[in-house]
Amino acid sequence: MTLIKSLKRHFLFAIAAFFLLGGFVYAKKYKLEGQVLDPSQEGVKGAKIAFLLDGEVEEEIETGRKGKFKEKLEEGVYTVRATMNNLVAEQEVDLSDNTEIELVLAEPKKPEPEEQVKRESISENMASQLSVSVPQTPSSVGGPSKDFILNELNFEIKKLSAEFKHISQEIDDLKALSKMWVNPLTIYSKEIILKNGSTVFGKIIYQDDKSLKVETLVGYLIVDRAQVVRIVDNVITEDTQEYVPEQIRDSYSPPPMPKLAQPKYTSANNSSLRNASAKFSANCVLVGNISEKKDGQGNIIFNGEIKNIGGRRADFVKVDFVFRKNWSGETKTLTTFVKGSYNTFDTGIVSDASLLPGAIGKFDLYVPNDFGAFIGYSYVIDWEEYQ
Repeated sequence: MTLIKSLKRHFLFAIAAFFLLGGFVYAKKYKLEGQVLDPSQEGVKGAKIAFLLDGEVEEEIETGRKGKFKEKLEEGVYTVRATMNNLVAEQEVDLSDNTEIELVLAEPKKPEPEEQVKRESISENMASQLSVSVPQTPSSVGGPSKDFILNELNFEIKKLSAEFKHISQEIDDLKALSKMWVNPLTIYSKEIILKNGSTVFGKIIYQDDKSLKVETLVGYLIVDRAQVVRIVDNVITEDTQEYVPEQIRDSYSPPPMPKLAQPKYTSANNSSLRNASAKFSANCVLVGNISEKKDGQGNIIFNGEIKNIGGRRADFVKVDFVFRKNWSGETKTLTTFVKGSYNTFDTGIVSDASLLPGAIGKFDLYVPNDFGAFIGYSYVIDWEEYQ
């Protein structure tokens, strides 16, 4: 009995040892390590790694520093899948020993829709079974359709019309420039008359008691104030077309332009005393030039000097300015008296506008702001002789 019991014990012990040894061999694991890289071949930290066996996830880990990972798994064929920021990488590994792999992340491929795959397969089957004759139209053989051709033609028409408008605008600009060179007053209203007889059309940018800085068509000019005879502010007005009845339109001729009064340097008084002895009569002339300036209220001030170069006293010496208001010939006259010496006449009248022979008197003419614009002016010097 004891022998049988001891044999049973040894038998049971051998069976237990066999099962323990077999389970140890069956549970043997292998090391799987690797690295996850991004498309630029840099290690990706924190990427998720899933180990799939027969479509089921066995383990899930995350990559460490520089995208490296390692895991111990039992023997088998695994699918190692790495994901990070919508990037995926997969690799199938037959794990029968320690293995090292490298996964490069990339964008997943979009699978084709099932309906599209079915439609393509059906069309292929129908094409193989049926042969139908299709009319050879331009669209059927790959050529452009009528709608496409019409759209292209409409686009070309719109493009040509836009280019035509652009060219027309450039032509108008060139015409405007040509008019500007023919008549500078269309841009610059200041007409600066110099002592040498030349005229400068421009805009006065800066001025002082010595010089003027003028903007002209050819650039900026510095003009010596001593060389300036006068500065005229011209105002350009558009010509208003006069209405002419259609019945007399062919025989109609516009009225002649009125003539402006010409400047005179001696009085128009033809008294018998002056004609009797021209040698001893008064003769008043302009000394230098008439200067023009504006005050703070916008009033224009003309000033100058008058000299009596005759042999007799001139009384009530005055300067009549004739301003031309527009191109149609409308004029307006303003008068200023010379500031001369005082003289008391026999009638008791006292005058301060008398000039003795050789004397010089100044005059100032204030043109108020409400006088309006004018395009030019002329002047007449007049006086009386009572001695």
